[in-house]
Amino acid sequence: MNAAAAKNQGQEKSPAAAKPEARPSRKVHKPFPTDVPFNESLVHQAVVAWLAGARSGTKAQKSRGAVRGGGAKPWRQKGTGRARAGTRSSPIWTGGGRTFAAIPRSHAKKINRKMYRGAMRCLLAEVARKRRLTVARKLAPPDHRTASAVSLLKALDFAGGLIVVESYERHPELCLGIRNLPGVDIIDLREINPVSLARSGEVLFSEEAFKQLKERLQ
Repeated sequence: MNAAAAKNQGQEKSPAAAKPEARPSRKVHKPFPTDVPFNESLVHQAVVAWLAGARSGTKAQKSRGAVRGGGAKPWRQKGTGRARAGTRSSPIWTGGGRTFAAIPRSHAKKINRKMYRGAMRCLLAEVARKRRLTVARKLAPPDHRTASAVSLLKALDFAGGLIVVESYERHPELCLGIRNLPGVDIIDLREINPVSLARSGEVLFSEEAFKQLKERLQ
């Protein structure tokens, strides 16, 4: 083999060697351009507000006015030797109403939008500082089998935790594949909240979901 042929052979092999495969995921240690200090009181307010808003508030009991009956006086006022009684719906009677009856109500607590976004920024930055934030360049298993989902998460070095995608409709195979995996949850970007970020261990974002969340929190 002459020198020209050897040179041509080297040139043919060099493009393949110059294009290494991109890693399927990347660790994020600083999601925002500037440092975001952790504000414990702000995060606490956001978590309390979200948990309060998640309460149903449908507890209901009957007061003496809501109990059926009790319109007639049980017995005359005097002469029977018994205590005075005006109605059978009295709270001291069996079957009567409740003294301080619970009524359906809202437990929601108001928090300003700017404060909520600030709390989410604090939590996202704290998760990144603790090296628990991963962004996947591609979250698309070949099918909806659990084995395919396990192989994908293993390739992404994701042992378990929270997965955030931009929408369920764009990841149907992944949503079906992880249903039987313990310790792995998936949520839509519209459902992300302070409690989910605070409770989760590892957090895996799809690249599009991470981009959209950063734009919302600017």
